[in-house]
Amino acid sequence: MDYWNLQLTLNNREDSATGKTNSRFLVNWKELPAWLARKAAETVGLKNYSFEGAIIFASYDPKTEEGRKFNSWATNWLNRQPGIQVQCHARQTRNAPRCNVCHRRITLCPHSDCGATLAGTVEKGVDTAIATDMIRLAWEDAYDIAVLSSSDADLVPAVKFLDQKGRKIIQAGFPPSGVHLATACWASFDIFASREEIRRP
Repeated sequence: MDYWNLQLTLNNREDSATGKTNSRFLVNWKELPAWLARKAAETVGLKNYSFEGAIIFASYDPKTEEGRKFNSWATNWLNRQPGIQVQCHARQTRNAPRCNVCHRRITLCPHSDCGATLAGTVEKGVDTAIATDMIRLAWEDAYDIAVLSSSDADLVPAVKFLDQKGRKIIQAGFPPSGVHLATACWASFDIFASREEIRRP
């Protein structure tokens, strides 16, 4: 599972569905992995299957209090839930944009009423970690069918490779987003259509 891909897409879709802004969809993370396995089995008509666990890939900004709190929650609570492993990667500082005329870095907001320092981070290594673990676990014969919760087209080559090796990947996504990944997968289903089943009480 790509944590931020899932959480942010749910937030955005909830905004669209309710007409509100800045929604925070409260996911029942403790129950989500087994639910994804069940929905995947229903999608392809599997009667007998076993849920072997989930790996959740996330990132955090170590320079902010919010980022450090998220990392603490992910590694000290979520990672301790039955059947869940968490890989939490530190985000990297993003280079400031450059002017396309003078090529100097733009470090301050150009709006006269703002002037704030432009600073941001970028997620590094999460997609690679997901693809690597999908292939590693297939190599270790740990699964026949895996559920991939992401919409990232960067994962298409790994999915196609695994399909050639007889491993089936089912995408848990948010159509029409991620259509390239959904097409590469053996099957797919829409998380948002059944979102109330994973909303935290």
